[in-house]
Amino acid sequence: MADLYDCSDPAARSAGIDAAAAAIGRGELVLLPTDTVYGVAADAFTPDAVTRLLAAKNRGRAMPVPVLIGEASTLAGLVVDLPAVATRLAEEFWPGGLTLVLEHAPSLAWDLGDAEGTVAVRLPDDDVARDLLRRTGPLAVSSANRSGRPAATDAAGAVAQLGDHAAVALDAGPRTGSAASTIVDCTAPTPRVLRVGAVDVDRLRAVVPEIGE
Repeated sequence: MADLYDCSDPAARSAGIDAAAAAIGRGELVLLPTDTVYGVAADAFTPDAVTRLLAAKNRGRAMPVPVLIGEASTLAGLVVDLPAVATRLAEEFWPGGLTLVLEHAPSLAWDLGDAEGTVAVRLPDDDVARDLLRRTGPLAVSSANRSGRPAATDAAGAVAQLGDHAAVALDAGPRTGSAASTIVDCTAPTPRVLRVGAVDVDRLRAVVPEIGE
């Protein structure tokens, strides 16, 4: 069962970030808060860890795992090309509930599922998550739930569903908004909304009027 750290206590938060970073380095899974729901995380560059994440969720490779980053500047090193529309969307909505799908750099040694050369990237608006991400680098993160069950909105729910598969759980309190992130595909000449979530389409079109659904 995952070791649980109460991140409302500064000492426990520091110890939890240390423990989580060490667990990620060993290829283990970590349960962590994001600004949308709780997630289960693995080192994005350790294929065996990502495989364990998918197995823990009882999820197949057909739904590739998104990647969270701790700084917007990290994005440029992960992708082949950063379209102007993606830059505008990131500048407006990051950190926050917007995921951008882009072509990833072919040199990256990762296997996130059947992504066909693309990666879904987000910068979360959560201090605990970003503190960990700054320590570990990009993490493969999916919602903390078994496939077909609701995503966990607090640490207790994450531990109840996936605690047996994770080494560490970081508790930063309940998530008040349970909406998943909005996903926008920026790989085509015209960006397209793949999933509507925390950021609605009208807000996206205020920044990129040509965006499609």
